[in-house]
Amino acid sequence: MPISEFSQGFSRSFSQRQQEQMGDYVAHLQIHMALQARNLVPALTKGAIDHRSQLLHQTQAEFEKVISRQ
Repeated sequence: MPISEFSQGFSRSFSQRQQEQMGDYVAHLQIHMALQARNLVPALTKGAIDHRSQLLHQTQAEFEKVISRQ
């Protein structure tokens, strides 16, 4: 096998390994980013919904007080 064929085969396989490694890195990065985003977004748990509902009722009550005084 001539050296040029060997070097072409080597560079081709090296390039494929680099692409595979880059693909693995990107997949790992996507998972990491998804998990981070999950931690940044507040969960819609029952407590959060109750808090929103309570805030809505307080706002409505204050608005009705203001309207009734006019």
